[in-house]
Amino acid sequence: MMNALEKIQRQIQWNRLIAVVEEQAQTMIRTAFSTTVREAGDLSAGIFDLQGRMLAQAVTGTPGHVNSMMESVNHFLAKFPAGTMKPGDHYITNDPWLGTGHLHDLTVVTPAFHDGKIVGLFANTAHVIDVGGLGMGPEGRSVFEEGLYIPIVKCFSEGKPNDTFFDFLRAGTRTPAELEGDVYSLCACNDAGARRLAEMMAEFAMAGLDDLAGFIFDSSLTATLAEIAKLPRGAWSSSITSDGYEKPVTLRAKVTAADDHIEVDFAGTDGLSSRGINVPAAYCRAYTCFGLKVVIAPEIPNNWASLSPFHITIPEGCILNAPRPYPVSVRHVVGQLLPDLMMGCLHQAVPDRVVAEGSSCLWNPPLRGGAQVSGQGAELPDFEVITFNSGGTGARATQDGLDGTAFPSGVRTMPVEATENVAPVVFWKKELRADSAGAGKTRGGFGQIMEVGAKGDAEFAINAIFDRVANAPRGRAGGGDGATGWVGLTDETVLRTKGFQTIAKGKRLRLLLPGGGGMGDPTTRDAALVERDVADGLVSPAAAKALYGR
Repeated sequence: MMNALEKIQRQIQWNRLIAVVEEQAQTMIRTAFSTTVREAGDLSAGIFDLQGRMLAQAVTGTPGHVNSMMESVNHFLAKFPAGTMKPGDHYITNDPWLGTGHLHDLTVVTPAFHDGKIVGLFANTAHVIDVGGLGMGPEGRSVFEEGLYIPIVKCFSEGKPNDTFFDFLRAGTRTPAELEGDVYSLCACNDAGARRLAEMMAEFAMAGLDDLAGFIFDSSLTATLAEIAKLPRGAWSSSITSDGYEKPVTLRAKVTAADDHIEVDFAGTDGLSSRGINVPAAYCRAYTCFGLKVVIAPEIPNNWASLSPFHITIPEGCILNAPRPYPVSVRHVVGQLLPDLMMGCLHQAVPDRVVAEGSSCLWNPPLRGGAQVSGQGAELPDFEVITFNSGGTGARATQDGLDGTAFPSGVRTMPVEATENVAPVVFWKKELRADSAGAGKTRGGFGQIMEVGAKGDAEFAINAIFDRVANAPRGRAGGGDGATGWVGLTDETVLRTKGFQTIAKGKRLRLLLPGGGGMGDPTTRDAALVERDVADGLVSPAAAKALYGR
């Protein structure tokens, strides 16, 4: 048994390890080519032991990436055992079923050495702008239409690039320089982590990571089980509906609290779609675990042990367990509803610890232009760009929801200047959307209004991937629903919420992003807070009177 001084030293080493993986993530942000990484932070980074178990993750990153990446390292080890790895090797894949759920996410795994011995593995994932195919959107009817499919292969061998791999990579994308640069960035960030780890191990005279891993896992599991023990015993069911593609899609779940684990069963969830809104199982588990953990054990670091008490059953044939080769490109529009679904269950057990439903699904329109849209008469050079934006989050028990903030994904809103700098587009309007927040004792967060055009009002296209347009974010405990979204043009023409559509010359895209649901009886809201929102132009006088009686 460790004495007090040894425990303190292990805690210091653990904190240092988190600093190492955070520097790993920041290296990627500083060196990435894609704006999705360097501006939005759509990435994850972490360190794993030689059994493929996640020890620590960077604070920077998204749960959809890091929690599914946790599973992916074992797939790499199955093909390339740790004993065969050498310094300077880097391995890569974007297989949706071995990684984070769609082809636009690259996952790189790199061995870390100390004193000539392999001691651990660094892994990261990043969302890149383009991998060819139909582009990021729901239109594909199989994964093979959705882009370049990379199995687990070496992209660097002992520090030397795999030229054949990079030839295929550049040939398979509309943005070859950016994609190749991103791969180099992912490898560089793992190298940065490996260097810092070696320095740390030398400083603490560590021969390996096994003892530290044991301390991290034992501490995390013990703490998580203690939090689970505080829950009432029971089972709670809920459902939530996505707009879907061909028709609405309802997700159903039952959460059961046992003495030493939490069970989630998605029995009754609707079946698979013919288009790319399907969710691979690893991505489903990732956001399910996140939704549970932020309520049950939010202060406990994310690692293999702290996630292990969450047991998840996903029936075959449902939209949350898509098999190969079903299309999965925009799995997030369904998968990012899962934390709201988990909170719908847990609200029945710990109502003061959950939030109301929010916008949830990112509003990240892929925009395209040039000859690939307009043919020989194109007024613009070819471009492909994605911009990340969010509606409002749901209200909390004691605080209002957050405006225009990504939850559960956690990505940052991309500055319009950054997007305008890399593509010939203009953001004519980006502002908070008045009266979009669900009313309540605590109100939801406000959505946004966005108007986007191409330079010179030239023709361009959007691959729409939006949700919460037909199904509003619901309030809880008597709170009002948030406003639904809307997709169309500035002349009030309505567009489809999913799918590739051309925006004619002289026209501009208009997006109304959803607001978050409210919490509690609106008539009990502090009058001063209502007056402040009215004064700020966020709640109209008519809505204040109708909803709050003020």
